[in-house]
Amino acid sequence: MGARHRSNPLALAVLALLYEQPMHPYEMATTMRDRRKEDSIKLNYGSLYSVVQSLEKRALIQARETGRDGRRPERTVYEITAGGGVELLDWLSELVSVPAKDFTDFEAALSLLGCLRPEEAVHLLEERAVRLEQELAQAEALRRHESMAKLDRLFYIEWEYRLALRRTELIFVKDLIRDIGDGSIAGLEHWRAFHADH
Repeated sequence: MGARHRSNPLALAVLALLYEQPMHPYEMATTMRDRRKEDSIKLNYGSLYSVVQSLEKRALIQARETGRDGRRPERTVYEITAGGGVELLDWLSELVSVPAKDFTDFEAALSLLGCLRPEEAVHLLEERAVRLEQELAQAEALRRHESMAKLDRLFYIEWEYRLALRRTELIFVKDLIRDIGDGSIAGLEHWRAFHADH
């Protein structure tokens, strides 16, 4: 498959699902939704079918059988090939072991924060903090919901990771609000002077 083809997490998810057992695309989508993978991997049917075709074209998966159940449309069940299994484990091993640089929108915004007036930056950061607190409260409520209790931790560990990132982000945002608000952030005088000239 090669590194140039390793940019689509949905392809990795398809390989992983077929590593478990053969299934048709609708079953793949249903399984991912049941396991709440759509919170971590962008999922829509159009892109799922495109990914399946691409993986099949590269001989990482293959059609196992095609059948029809009653009046339902014909469905093709796919299975992972030996090469697909090797690619899955190699790709997954790389993602787990090698930290990658993620270019997040928030990080980009922070790098350009000086374009906002300090008071405006504080106000917007306070809005973000409120939204983060709401998101974390909703996540905590979901964690206590019976649907999560039915899942093994293995199937929602990425959700725990996302919440850990959000908790850390909330701490960072609150600290930044405090540092700007109390004037302890280095460079505040230059920041204010810049906006006095604009």
